[in-house]
Amino acid sequence: MTATVAKPVLDALDRRILHELQIDATVPMEEIARRVGSSKTPVWNRIRKMRESGVIERQVAIVSPEALGLGACFFVLVRTSRHSADWLEKFTKAVNRHPEICAAHRLAGEIDYILQVRVADAGSFDAFYRRLIEDIEIFNVTSLLSMEELRNETALPVQHEE
Repeated sequence: MTATVAKPVLDALDRRILHELQIDATVPMEEIARRVGSSKTPVWNRIRKMRESGVIERQVAIVSPEALGLGACFFVLVRTSRHSADWLEKFTKAVNRHPEICAAHRLAGEIDYILQVRVADAGSFDAFYRRLIEDIEIFNVTSLLSMEELRNETALPVQHEE
């Protein structure tokens, strides 16, 4: 029998804290406490518990792709004729070898995988694509260039329970 992991119970204060942290995790603890209507020590304890339980996975800096010269965003739709565990393991390793891949998802439906790729330009994408298909056999690939990013939100919707 497989043990199930208990889902952490989040109350309204936890959710308000998460909301504030997702906006800017560098805000001083005193300011977060003021914004959520609490004091510093209880807020600090709740954040610590949410880190320990895995609710807060990590805190990162969000960097502008353009500032790094990575202005071209491609979405790569991958179809495979192979669905073995061995192929999936090789594909996962190939995905992890290419830092240009910002996100990768296995999908339900006609397309098996979607990759989000950040590169400088079309030439850089072509070089990436050639390296990728050297690493792993792919049945069919469709690449789409994002012409304009309308929204790219890192914050998850935290519903306040009032």
